[in-house]
Amino acid sequence: MTDRYGSDVLAGDWRKPARGRATEAPAQIGTVVEEVTTDWCGEIVAVDRDLDTLTLEDRRGRRRTFPLGPGFLVEGRPVILTRPVRAGAASARPTRTASGSVAVHGAKARVARQSRIFVEGRHDAELVEKVWGDDLRIEGVVVEYLGGVDDLADHLRDFRPGPQRRVGVLVDHLVAGSKESRIAQGIARSEVGKHVLIVGHPFIDVWQAVKPDRLGLRAWPTIPRSIEWKRGVCQHLGWPHRTQTDIARAWQHILGKVSSFGDLEPALLGRVEELIDFVTAEGS
Repeated sequence: MTDRYGSDVLAGDWRKPARGRATEAPAQIGTVVEEVTTDWCGEIVAVDRDLDTLTLEDRRGRRRTFPLGPGFLVEGRPVILTRPVRAGAASARPTRTASGSVAVHGAKARVARQSRIFVEGRHDAELVEKVWGDDLRIEGVVVEYLGGVDDLADHLRDFRPGPQRRVGVLVDHLVAGSKESRIAQGIARSEVGKHVLIVGHPFIDVWQAVKPDRLGLRAWPTIPRSIEWKRGVCQHLGWPHRTQTDIARAWQHILGKVSSFGDLEPALLGRVEELIDFVTAEGS
């Protein structure tokens, strides 16, 4: 008997898109892909693991950055682009630390001194740890972050600096006439001033202490004062910038470009070394 209405139209995977369902694929350099929301088609020329982005270059040499994930076509098929697999490689034990000091392998961290180094924020602390961490552990120096130079006087009042409890402080944007310089001058004139050394760098934020060419830049972008600097930098560079998570990823991307003191500006290097010498001086 002939079925006058045909087969069941709901049978099978009737929700399946015309191009098929998206499958995961690693974002390999050299693969040509199309971003479906903008119709931008180009070759993958860079993949950033920290920012979870990829950069496409079209046939005219123009580049554009997109977040990894769904929304791409490869040879007309929908894909979810993921981070490429990182090839592991064994490396020899370094003879120098990231700061340039002679590496001491197998040495135990020294019991922490009473003296401390204070830095303004988490990013400053992470950068100091990455470059000078090995040295600081051998010297027994702890780095603490303040959350802002405005709170420095309160921290010093709680810490009670003295001859054996020295404090070195690294301040962002310590330039003549700034709020930071006025705070530093006031503390230097106080009773504890001789036990506290406040030094700073001229950069708006410690991000700028990383040499721009390490990020493929000629210079750090100039951001209007009306725009929060870190968000402005991310927006200018085409990085995600809407949430604090985006800013944190941007910093991890920047920090990932730092492997030694050679990746940092001299204006920061000298100041950190000065602080380490101050808090580890004989008698401190």
